[in-house]
Amino acid sequence: MAESIRLHGGPDGLGVPQYDFSTNSNACGPCPAALAAVAAADASRYPDPGYHELREFLANFHGVAPARILLAASASEFIFRISSLMARSCSAAPAKVWLPPHHYGDYAQAALAWGLERSAGPENANLLWACEPSSPLGQPHTGLREQVDALRDDQQLVLDRAYAPLRLQGRSSLAASDLHRIWQLWTPNKALGLTGVRAAYVVAPLQGGEMAERLQQIAPSWPVGAHGVAMLQSWTTAVVQDWLQASLATLLAWKPRQLDLCQSLGWEVMTSEANYFVARPDSLDLVHDLGLLRAQGIKLRDAASFGLPGCVRLGVLAPGAQDALELAWKTIANSKI
Repeated sequence: MAESIRLHGGPDGLGVPQYDFSTNSNACGPCPAALAAVAAADASRYPDPGYHELREFLANFHGVAPARILLAASASEFIFRISSLMARSCSAAPAKVWLPPHHYGDYAQAALAWGLERSAGPENANLLWACEPSSPLGQPHTGLREQVDALRDDQQLVLDRAYAPLRLQGRSSLAASDLHRIWQLWTPNKALGLTGVRAAYVVAPLQGGEMAERLQQIAPSWPVGAHGVAMLQSWTTAVVQDWLQASLATLLAWKPRQLDLCQSLGWEVMTSEANYFVARPDSLDLVHDLGLLRAQGIKLRDAASFGLPGCVRLGVLAPGAQDALELAWKTIANSKI
């Protein structure tokens, strides 16, 4: 498990890119109502350490009991927390983890840190990871329904739902009854265009009370600060959800234009149901060309760390950003003639 797994999109050593295609954050954001709630948060006081009111809001939003809601400092924090618990809980040592073929690097990083052994198939794993729409491809998670149906009592499946609110097409592979059997990891900051606010939450399985309690016991005190509480609480409001739906319509209008642009540049484009997609640029030295783009204020996510060498992942941005990408890429191509 020595792959490159600490690479991320977004700002880097050169600062904030002018046109950042490298993240999957909602390009219509930040959501005004959520941003106002964060700005108005009272940072002079500790949050309620039990997050009682926030958990009530989130529970009502999902139609579950408040006891099934766990707070997390971020998706990554929970990934490491549940990995650590599985490493110490399994009677058979070492515990085994199953990862999708292409996946967020922190799944593997957490497994490496806690000594979980990578399983060749989901049937032999104690901890299973899934993401839908998938990252980086934005596609359905292959075999997800079958994996849920086959779950044993000694297995835990975590469904990363970071991009479910940003689905532009298609629908979930799972029915509501399936969701009650698995852990659901939610990170609304992406959908709200507020990725700088680090806060997440988990909906535990219906029969996951004992494990939820153990996960709570190993959590740090106050994993979510006042600003994160404000963002998550705003997430449950009608005004924020209405804004999100309107933003999806905008992204749905921008996406075909960006797909057509990439194809016009000679790039191979892969299908996606979300606000991002993977493409294979027409490049003999992609790392070099991405560096040239970055020097012009444009950042794309090299997908090699996802197991897709020669490819990039692009978030859907506004037409002005798309035009800047087209001009920059053509300038690079012309310089080679």
